[in-house]
Amino acid sequence: MTDATLTRIAEALERLAPAPAPAPSFAEAGAYIWHTDPDRLEPVAQVNRVELSQLVGIDRARDTLLANTLQFARGYAANNALLWGARGMGKSSLVKAAHAEAVAQGLPLVLVEIAREDLDSVGRLLALLGQAGDKRFVLFADDLSFSHDDTQYKSLKAVLDGGLAGRPDNVILYATSNRRHLMPRDMIDNERSTAIHPGEAVEEKVSLSDRFGLWLGFHPCAQDEYLQMIQGYCDAYGLQIDPEGLRAEAIEWQATRGARSGRVAWQFFTDLAGRNGLAL
Repeated sequence: MTDATLTRIAEALERLAPAPAPAPSFAEAGAYIWHTDPDRLEPVAQVNRVELSQLVGIDRARDTLLANTLQFARGYAANNALLWGARGMGKSSLVKAAHAEAVAQGLPLVLVEIAREDLDSVGRLLALLGQAGDKRFVLFADDLSFSHDDTQYKSLKAVLDGGLAGRPDNVILYATSNRRHLMPRDMIDNERSTAIHPGEAVEEKVSLSDRFGLWLGFHPCAQDEYLQMIQGYCDAYGLQIDPEGLRAEAIEWQATRGARSGRVAWQFFTDLAGRNGLAL
C-alpha cells in the first residue's frame, strides 16, 4: 500500500471521527456545556440564573450547598451533592446561584454542565478538566434519572468515588433529580421481585445515590412561602403592586396550576411583569 493511499485513508477516518477540540483556557467564560462527537466544551456567555437572595423557602439547603461550594472553590475538602425532591423548587437555580456567589468572591470556580445522555463520555471530560489544575470545576448533571434498561448510571459511579484513576481533585459533582434514588420506585420494586438475589440487584441500583456525600431534599412549599417568593421578585424588580390584589391574583394563579413551587411563582411574576409593562 502506497503512502498516498495511507494518507487518503487517514484523512477519511478523520472526517468520520473528527479529533476532539483542545481544552479551552477557561478564561473566556465562567460556565461551559460539554458536547460530544466531537468532544468539546462550549462557553456560556451568560448563565440563566437568579440571585441567591431570591431563593426563598430553601434556607437550609441553600446554606449547606453554598458552604460546600465555597469550601471546594477555596481548595478545601468538599462533598459531591445530590439535590432531590419536588419539581420547580429551585434545585438547579441553587446550583447556579452558589456558583455565581463563589465567582463573585473571586474564587476560580467553573461550572460545567453535562447531559445525561453524554454520561458515558464523562471519563474523557474528567481527563480534560484535570489538566486545568489552576481551576476548580463543578460538574453539573441536571434533572438526572435512569430507566430500567439504562446503564448510564454505571459511568457516573466513576465520577463519584469509583474507577482506577479516580476523580481529579479539582472536580466535584452536583446533580439534581426529582427522585431520591435517581430511578423510579417501580424499577427498584421490579428488581427486588425478579432477581435471583433481590437484595444485591437493588443495592446495585441505589448505591449510586449513596455515593453522594450531601443529600439535600426539596419539598413542596407552603402558601406563605409561595407568596414570599412572589413578593421577593416584586421587590427585586421594583414592581409596586397592591398587596391584597397581589395576594388574590397569586393564589388564583396557583389554583389554576394545581401546584405551588418556585417555578410557579416565577411564572406568575413573569405574567404580572408583562401586564405591567416590565421587561425581565
